[in-house]
Amino acid sequence: MHTDSSFTFVLFGGTGDLSMRKILPALYEAHRAGMLAASGKIVAIARHEEDRGHYLQWVNEHVKTHVSKSGVDEDAWSSFLDRIEYVKLDLGRAEDFVMLRDAMQDLPGTRVFYLATGPSLFVPICRALASVGLNENARIVLEKPLGYDLRSSNAINDAVGEIFAEEQIYRIDHYLGKEPVQNLLALRFGNALFEPLWRRDWVESIQITIAEELGVEARGDFYDNTGALRDMVQNHLLQLLSIVAMEPPHSMDSDSVRDEKLRVLRALKPVDPRDISKLAVRGQYHAGVIRGTSVPAYATEPGVKPDSTTETFVALKVEIENWRWAGVPFFLRTGKRLADRVAEIVVNFRPVPHSALGAPALRAGANRLVIRLQPNETIRLYCLAKKPGEGMNLSSVHLDLAFDQFFKEGQMEAYQRLLLDVINGRLALFVRRDEQEAAWKWVEPILNEWAASGKPKPYAAGTWGPAAASAMLAQHGTCWLEEEN
Repeated sequence: MHTDSSFTFVLFGGTGDLSMRKILPALYEAHRAGMLAASGKIVAIARHEEDRGHYLQWVNEHVKTHVSKSGVDEDAWSSFLDRIEYVKLDLGRAEDFVMLRDAMQDLPGTRVFYLATGPSLFVPICRALASVGLNENARIVLEKPLGYDLRSSNAINDAVGEIFAEEQIYRIDHYLGKEPVQNLLALRFGNALFEPLWRRDWVESIQITIAEELGVEARGDFYDNTGALRDMVQNHLLQLLSIVAMEPPHSMDSDSVRDEKLRVLRALKPVDPRDISKLAVRGQYHAGVIRGTSVPAYATEPGVKPDSTTETFVALKVEIENWRWAGVPFFLRTGKRLADRVAEIVVNFRPVPHSALGAPALRAGANRLVIRLQPNETIRLYCLAKKPGEGMNLSSVHLDLAFDQFFKEGQMEAYQRLLLDVINGRLALFVRRDEQEAAWKWVEPILNEWAASGKPKPYAAGTWGPAAASAMLAQHGTCWLEEEN
């Protein structure tokens, strides 16, 4: 994963929350591990700080707290800061981009432009870069959300596509860089054990959950115009679903992997607006208690309209119309102010067709695979075993792959892996335009129906969402994993 050659990494939104929490910490970790070419440079772009000295002071204050648990190596930190240049830039001033071009003339290697900004700035920045010739032989990274719906997403992609070729565009989804997602590919396609079982004959249902304890924090204005369906489902959850359900690719090159993901997205059973109430649950959190602390209702959060109908919770039943998965329900769930922070994929295998060992062997969920993405990255296989003692009494046991215990070297954070991939020109873990369009097309009927219908269902903060989400699974004889006991 070391960078192969020199680079200049240009970070728009250099004082923003994403840069402070994720991007600069990830680049620091790669630097400390010796993964960045020695001559590589980071150019931060912002309009707030007056000069490089003030910017580095800002970085010292806001980035150090977000590096790994092992803390900051002061020597490595000092040499990391030596990599950083700073350009104060007003996006509305064409002459500032001339100044940026001049500042970059003597900087080395591959040029990467990371747009850690709002999507409304993507096109103006790209056009301004092109006006001074900085789009040539460069790579552009676009953060989510990319658009508000299919039409606006296409408008951004069309405009950016006039300036950068598709192979220059890196649409980032950090969940695809997580270690367990990579290990899911290894588990399926590197072993003879699981792939024969990875189909409708042996899988009863699959759950994918991304749950957060946090509310909207300081993002109320953004979130109230976005909602959980746009923010989480059409990118993160559908991308995870496509990884889980894809066919074995010809190889791990970027187009082979993304071709198979696209086939899954195009095979999603279209949503009939008349069935949305049966297939989709939307909720909005009310006041509640999380870990002993009272938290406010969504409608009273700063930046949120008091009469908002924006959803903070979504649960969906999804089907894939192909030979491998026909008839297998995929249950997707995401929400804010839920009972715990967890992201996981649960594969429930069918029970044995006949049990000579009694009812426990026929219980749904007796055999399951749980892939935990956060907070602890693990893969756990549940199966039945005999309890010690007299009689054939069965109990659930599990086999664990805990990455931090098995592999002694430190795990690579998702952003660190993805940023190294950008610098090295590897596209496999980034979303191609046709994937994004397929995801927007699938969610659009739900978006339209919810825009025209009433309010989301209320749920108390600190719970697992509206009761209707549990009822949807109960109709299929199953339940969400945490509700089992």
